[in-house]
Amino acid sequence: MSWVKKLCLGMAIIFFFFCLAFGSILFFAYKQGPPPIMAETETILYDRYDQSIFQNKTETTPLKLEDISSDFTDALLVTEDKDFYKHVGFDFKRMLKAVMNNIQAGALKEGASTITQQLAKNLYLSNEKTFERKLKEAFYTIRLEMFYDKETILATYMQSIYFGHGIYGIEDASHYFFEKESKDLTLAESAMLAGIPKGPTYYSPLNDETRATERQHFILNKLREEKVIQEADYVKAKQATLTFERAENDVSSARTYFTDYTLKEAAEILHMSEQQLLQQGLHIYTTFDPAIQNDAEQAVHTYMTDSELQIGTITMDVQTGAIRSMIGGKDYAESSFNRAIHANRMVGSTFKPFLYYAALEHHFTPSSILVSKPTAFTTSEDTLYEPGNFNDYYANGPITLMTALALSDNIYAVKTNVLLSANTVIETTKKFGITAPLPNVPSLALGTASISLLEMTNGYRTIANSGKFAQSYTIEKITRPDGKVLYEHASEEEQVLDERKNYILIDLMKGMFDERLNDYMTVTGASISPMLTREYAGKSGTTDADSWMIGFSPTLVTGVWTGYDQNTTIQVNEEKLIAKKVWAETMERAHETVEEVSFQKPDGLVEKVIDPKTGLLATDQCEMRRTAYFEKGTEPTTYCSNEQTNVNIPFWQLFLRFSS
Repeated sequence: MSWVKKLCLGMAIIFFFFCLAFGSILFFAYKQGPPPIMAETETILYDRYDQSIFQNKTETTPLKLEDISSDFTDALLVTEDKDFYKHVGFDFKRMLKAVMNNIQAGALKEGASTITQQLAKNLYLSNEKTFERKLKEAFYTIRLEMFYDKETILATYMQSIYFGHGIYGIEDASHYFFEKESKDLTLAESAMLAGIPKGPTYYSPLNDETRATERQHFILNKLREEKVIQEADYVKAKQATLTFERAENDVSSARTYFTDYTLKEAAEILHMSEQQLLQQGLHIYTTFDPAIQNDAEQAVHTYMTDSELQIGTITMDVQTGAIRSMIGGKDYAESSFNRAIHANRMVGSTFKPFLYYAALEHHFTPSSILVSKPTAFTTSEDTLYEPGNFNDYYANGPITLMTALALSDNIYAVKTNVLLSANTVIETTKKFGITAPLPNVPSLALGTASISLLEMTNGYRTIANSGKFAQSYTIEKITRPDGKVLYEHASEEEQVLDERKNYILIDLMKGMFDERLNDYMTVTGASISPMLTREYAGKSGTTDADSWMIGFSPTLVTGVWTGYDQNTTIQVNEEKLIAKKVWAETMERAHETVEEVSFQKPDGLVEKVIDPKTGLLATDQCEMRRTAYFEKGTEPTTYCSNEQTNVNIPFWQLFLRFSS
């Protein structure tokens, strides 16, 4: 047999087995019957007391195409799948084109899923990008095309797509955005809505009208290019002024920053999209505490101004990391963007506890002395960096770490950063769970890094929890309606900080509320200390455009950020104090029913009464006396006097004490 005949025989055998395999798939799909596309599910979120806080009822009974505006149908088809009525569920020509484009780009930038494939994924599968999932998607696509006509598939798809703001399906979207039935949508309205599903956060006109309008114009142009609409229709629709009603409905009014974040977390845990999650009828048990949420909302209502100033707050359980409350902005209905989670902002002096923990690891104590006076530092680029203190107040002499943290002295902080090196501080900060990139510059000590409120608050929670780190979370358990557990939270706590050094840091952080430490500046918590009825530790921070307050008790930690979305400078003095006041009222309200407990002091520490000015042991001659904690063997042994002797202070500290 010649090689030509052998080749033809081989190809015939391959073709035979291909046809056999394909026929077997079709037969198996036929035997499986039609996949269900008419169902009603209800996903429920519960608070920590098993009370419902959110219910999402999803009814996937398909509409008829005649009940939907033909303009919307045309706009969706030209955008998503213009050959929908020509293919059998797979657009092989489009798939080949996408493969070629991705090869040229060197990355997966283009997809080729048809509407039938997208419906299969939305209704039955997760978002995992695996070969197994793609095979399942293909199988469901075959079954959908085998048992349902094109009109049913298209109408079902249009009722399943997500439009943001908790809205699923074209009918609910039409009522939400325009307060009308979908069959009455105009061409301009249809093109606007057809643009949203590509990216509901980015293309919702309620979030970004400019970007949404650009997307609408792109779709109108596609309709014109495909000759679906005439030039006159294109011009009229492009020039039409749209009014968005933002109608309330049961779904959107139940959505909050906490539920949004929790649903996203649940979807990631179960490896599916949020849309798929809401169609599963799951029961999600969360960490949410309605009383603490109400406390935070009341505080925000009391102190927020009528300006464009925004706010984010988070309260966590110290021991577990369970998020008890969350506010991502002052009005969810106006903006669903969660500033507590997604806004990385310069953290200012709230960074200093991380810096000073690194200092404690490198032989600093509460009595360590550096000079506070105007100082110029040379950066790695050989330029001068000249930080300043608030209102240019300086000790113009030596100060202790205890005083520096209570007064938030910037010179002391930058000198500490330079002594340790920014690399050392950056590596130490990772122990607190900070993943945001940190600049290797002297100004890092003053919080020039941009970090989210979530990460900062959990970092402080690590301090409050005796140096034990665990990821914060909102979900305790996820079950099916029949009670089968799909997920249950398991704490993975790790001791990342030295307990003794951490306790010293906690005690130093109490100083911001201790007005006995007032000196050349007042302690940074003086404005709110009269509001507090129990012992807290914390740190505030300010930049030109940001105001922060994060603090904790042994039970709860709360973080508050305020600022303008566009990084506008905060110029009104009243607005600069809002973060502190919201924090103080939230914490006081949340602790009303909580038994007061103390931070647990570990073994190996000695307690000494010192003079905060000199760091030496206090006597009756000292102007001020305050208790401080030291690891055994590092405590001062010399008493302060009018002469302010320097015995037992290390040489390098002596040098820095009297020089800059």
